[in-house]
Amino acid sequence: MDPTVVRKGWFNGAGSNKRQLRVAVGLCCIAVMMASPAALNLSAELLQKVKAKYGVQASERLNSWQVLVEMSKNLPEKDKLIQVNNFFNQQVEFVNDEYLWGINDYWATPLEMLAKGAGDCEDYSIAKYFTLRELGVPDSKMRLTYVKALELNQAHMVLTFFDTPRSVPLVLDNLIPSIKSATNRRDLLPVYSFNGTGLWLAKTRGEGKLIGGSSRLKMWEQLKSRILSNQF
Repeated sequence: MDPTVVRKGWFNGAGSNKRQLRVAVGLCCIAVMMASPAALNLSAELLQKVKAKYGVQASERLNSWQVLVEMSKNLPEKDKLIQVNNFFNQQVEFVNDEYLWGINDYWATPLEMLAKGAGDCEDYSIAKYFTLRELGVPDSKMRLTYVKALELNQAHMVLTFFDTPRSVPLVLDNLIPSIKSATNRRDLLPVYSFNGTGLWLAKTRGEGKLIGGSSRLKMWEQLKSRILSNQF
């Protein structure tokens, strides 16, 4: 995905480019009502099928995912962020959609991503989001955020976490291993963000300006269908 990005400061407004907003609204489709891809629901039969198709390492990644969820349930919220961020950054190799899936843009489920052991920035962010939802982190505290990665000069997605609606968010990113506050990520310029309840323009602090509700578009319906069917 390569939306037009307007150069602004972190959460300081993202401009009104019409094409950008159309793309943004089209991407606002992560629905909180949908059942999360619970790692603990992975059956022995499913793990065996993944092993047969992708090899031992793939099934081991899924087993590790189950262990992560089980062992992190009772951790403080900030520790959950660290564990989940570290897990996906360490377990998954960055590969672009065209090479991995043969198409320009594809939203992989966490199961698909871990089975292949590869994904792009959107896949990292989606997997972290749903895993943290499974661990009880409220949807209201998280945003899937499109930014411009200045050093790479390209569009990029990260997961942002708001401790309170007025907090400067923490950034969970596959480009660097550590979680940092948005004010310490001068290499990223935010454009818009979304979660299960809506779409926000970037703003200096807090949630930003709500400009739309969650959509049930084709890409989201395909992702939800694959999650519910445990497709890999």
